[in-house]
Amino acid sequence: MIARFHNPVDTRFGWGSLLQLADMTENQKVALVTFPEARGLGLVDRLQDLLGDRLVYVIEEVQPNPDVAQLRVTYERFWQEAGECDVVIAVGGGSAIDTAKALIVGTESGRFDELLALLATGKPFVPPRSKLLIAAPTTAGTGSEVTPWATIWDSASQKKYSLHLECTWPKVAIIDPQLMLTVPGTVTVSTGLDALSHALESVWNINANPVSDTFAISAIADILECLPLLRRDLSNRELRSRMALAALKAGLAFSNTKTALAHSISYEMTLRYGLPHGIACSFTLPLVLGLAWGHDEARDRTLQRIFGNDLQKAQGQLREFLHSLEVKTEFSDYGVTASQAEEMISYAMQGARGKNFIGSQAA
Repeated sequence: MIARFHNPVDTRFGWGSLLQLADMTENQKVALVTFPEARGLGLVDRLQDLLGDRLVYVIEEVQPNPDVAQLRVTYERFWQEAGECDVVIAVGGGSAIDTAKALIVGTESGRFDELLALLATGKPFVPPRSKLLIAAPTTAGTGSEVTPWATIWDSASQKKYSLHLECTWPKVAIIDPQLMLTVPGTVTVSTGLDALSHALESVWNINANPVSDTFAISAIADILECLPLLRRDLSNRELRSRMALAALKAGLAFSNTKTALAHSISYEMTLRYGLPHGIACSFTLPLVLGLAWGHDEARDRTLQRIFGNDLQKAQGQLREFLHSLEVKTEFSDYGVTASQAEEMISYAMQGARGKNFIGSQAA
């Protein structure tokens, strides 16, 4: 097998790397997309000082899980009021970066529903106009800064849209662990578990290869060791840096494989039960590990490099890890009956991400 690995994102990693924004946006007009608490944390003022007059537009009302009801207004106002900007900078978690990815894809009319109609076809398209994106995550977990994908939710219709175009790859990713120092414990855990899920999902994946495995294995080992320590010592610079790098490695791994069954299940858990994404995609990891084991010799070898040769011990290790972070691991813990869970798993297997799972063909 000849492995191919491709990631076009210019990635900058390191404490204080946000300062490089000034040089990379010289002589450009910039729009900022960030989260509501950013101003209170002094982040908006810091970016204003860094960018000066080139910062011409700020969107700071991004909410978790970007929903079409809010995105429609934000999108149409952005293209009316900031259409002349060259670059969009997303500073925040996955929701801020996903929102920015939706904003940079310009429709002919400037209307959001035109974009939704194109996404609903499920076919790739080339937008008539687009902006460059720089992504600076403030959490260690999203991976969105090194992937082209964004999830857009329609809670009213119980649907989700997946946006991924050539132009939605960020031009630059800035992973500055200093931005993560103020992240509270619950968010640190849930985003860290999202990264763990990204890494594991890239291993039990029909698109896995030795290059993606290299990133994934390293990320998993780091997260299993580092996340419980960081939870107890949130201001530890070294641990913040290690988790930021682990999340980046997980992002690079699934940037080439996409996610698989645990994420496919998570979409239903978020839409129907309101479970935060990081928990929704990680509480099933022990279960999905059991479903993955024994389907593919090469994948088994990779999983055994991580967990050893005993499946029950491996599942027990993952459950114990999640329980130590106060994450429950049974569907019943979230109000889902056994029959509902079975139906949800079966449905998830048929989804685009579920079909990436190595056990999907045998299901």
